Amino acid sequence: MEFGAKISVSLTGKGLAHVDKLHWDARHEGHDLQAQVEAYKKRYGYYPGVVIADTLYGSRDNRSYLERKHIRFSGKPLRRPPKSTPENKDEIKRLKAQRRKEYRERIPIEGKFGQGKYGYRLNNIRAKRADTSAAWINSIFLVMNLLILVRVFICLRNLAAKIAFWVTKKCMPREIPFARVCQFISNRDSYLAARI
Repeated sequence: MEFGAKISVSLTGKGLAHVDKLHWDARHEGHDLQAQVEAYKKRYGYYPGVVIADTLYGSRDNRSYLERKHIRFSGKPLRRPPKSTPENKDEIKRLKAQRRKEYRERIPIEGKFGQGKYGYRLNNIRAKRADTSAAWINSIFLVMNLLILVRVFICLRNLAAKIAFWVTKKCMPREIPFARVCQFISNRDSYLAARI
């Protein structure tokens, strides 16, 4: 961006993005973690169980803050890795697989930034004032969220149509084969007209 904006974004499980912090200061972004966790608590009423973040956020201060709040950080521990012994071999393997899985869960948030940059020109905002740039950035994230909500609405509409079709199909009066045959034999023209 022209001003070099720093954007802190959180992503819900449904794919909705929240711009938690937007600033133009030349400072380390890792200090924004505590504010983002508090914004999560304010938004949902409770703290998250785990924070899946970039290694940039894995400072000692952030980790101690997360420990005080009983929140687990998904990154590598800061201490030296333990020696592998036959007793702890399975535990080390499990923790490594868990970190790998959680690291893959970060792909959607990185993809959200990619979608904003390449699909909506988030990295090419040409506003002259900081407040105008902030409005553009928030509008871009709003549009991306609206597209997700439109997809959800379309899926719900299709589901409602299928349910309505199923209900009307089940509730329709059933034809009795004998009555159909009798009607066919007695009045052939009216049967064909009703069939067409």
